[in-house]
Amino acid sequence: MKTKAAVVYEAGKPIEIEELDLDGPREGEVLIRYTHAGLCHSDVHVAHGDLEARLPMVLGHEGAGIIEEVGPGVTRVKVGDHVVCSFIPNCGSCRYCATGRQSICDMGATILEGYLPGERFPITGPRGQYGAMCMLGTFSQYGVIHQNSAVKVDDDLPLEKAVLVGCGVPTGWGAAVNTANVRAGDTVLVVGIGGIGINAVQGARYAGAKNVIAIDPLENKREKAMELGATHAFASTDEAMAALTDMTRGQMADSAILTPGLMTSEIVAGGFHAVGKGGTVVLTGLNKLMEQNIELPGTILTLYRKTIKGSLFGDCNPTVDIPRILSLYQSGDLKLDEIITRTYTLDQVQEGYDDLLAGKNVRGVVIHEHA
Repeated sequence: MKTKAAVVYEAGKPIEIEELDLDGPREGEVLIRYTHAGLCHSDVHVAHGDLEARLPMVLGHEGAGIIEEVGPGVTRVKVGDHVVCSFIPNCGSCRYCATGRQSICDMGATILEGYLPGERFPITGPRGQYGAMCMLGTFSQYGVIHQNSAVKVDDDLPLEKAVLVGCGVPTGWGAAVNTANVRAGDTVLVVGIGGIGINAVQGARYAGAKNVIAIDPLENKREKAMELGATHAFASTDEAMAALTDMTRGQMADSAILTPGLMTSEIVAGGFHAVGKGGTVVLTGLNKLMEQNIELPGTILTLYRKTIKGSLFGDCNPTVDIPRILSLYQSGDLKLDEIITRTYTLDQVQEGYDDLLAGKNVRGVVIHEHA
C-alpha cells in the first residue's frame, strides 16, 4: 500500500513529505493506521545530526492509532485495538525486561537504524529502504511496527491526548517519580520546560514535593510550569540559587531533573551545585552521542554523597506505566490537554519543528488525515 510520510534524507536539510510504499505485516508485526503523532525534540536531534541515524528515515516516535491488520503470531493486540506506541519496544524476556527495566530492553538497540527484527524495512521508496524512527515512524499515515512496540489503551481515551504518553509524558513524569524517587516534602529543580520538563513538574508535584522549581529562559514556559504544579519559576539556575538556599535553609534541592533541548556541561554543573547532600541529578536531555558534557568536582560528589543518573523513558515499564499514567489523566491528576500548544497536519511537520525550536510550543501534535 501507499503512505504519505515525513522523511529526513540528509542531516541539516529540511524534512520532506513523500509518498512511500509500505509492505504488509509479517510474523510478530502489525499494520497501524496512525491517527496522531507528537512532535518531540529527539526527532530534531536526528534531523540535525546530533544523533547519527541511518538515513533516509521516516521521523516520528510518539504515536497513537488503530490496528488495521496483524501478522502471524501476534498476541498482544488485535484488529480494531486503539494503541499508544512505545518508543522503545519491550520484548518481555530479555535480561532487562525480565528484571522490570523495560526502558532498556535489548530490542531498543536498533531504534536509530530504524528496521524491524531481522533487518527488515517495511518502508521502501525512491531512495531504497527507509528506516523508521524508533522502529515506529509515526509521521506516516500508516506504519508496520512490531507488536512489542504497541500498548493497547481504552477505546474511550482521546488518542490526540494519549499520544503524548508514548514518549514525553512518561519520560518526564518517570524522571521525577522513578529516577529521582521524589518523596513528600522534597525540593525539586526541573531545568528546561518542554514536553518532558513539564511532565517532570507534574510528576514531582503528584509525588508530594513541597517545592517544585521550574527553570526556563522563556516566560511562556515558566507560566505553564506554574499552572501545572511548579511552586517557583526562574529564568536560570543561577537566578534560583538564592531562593533555593533560603527555602531549604541551606540544604539545597533533593533532586535536579535536567530536561533541556540540548544537554551542556553548564546545565549539568548547574544541577549538580543546586542539589545538597545526598542529592540526585537526573539527566534526560541529549546531545551528540560522544559529546563530553559532564565535568564536575569529584571530591564534592564523594563528600556530599551526590548521585548522577541517566534516565531513559523515565525508567518506566511501558506495558504497565502507559495505562497507569493514562488512568491518572482520566482521573484528572495528570494534565494532557493543557500541555498541547498547537496541532498540525503532516504537511506542517517542518513548521511544527520550527515552532518547537523557537520555544513556542510545550508540545505540538500532528493530526493525520486519511482519505
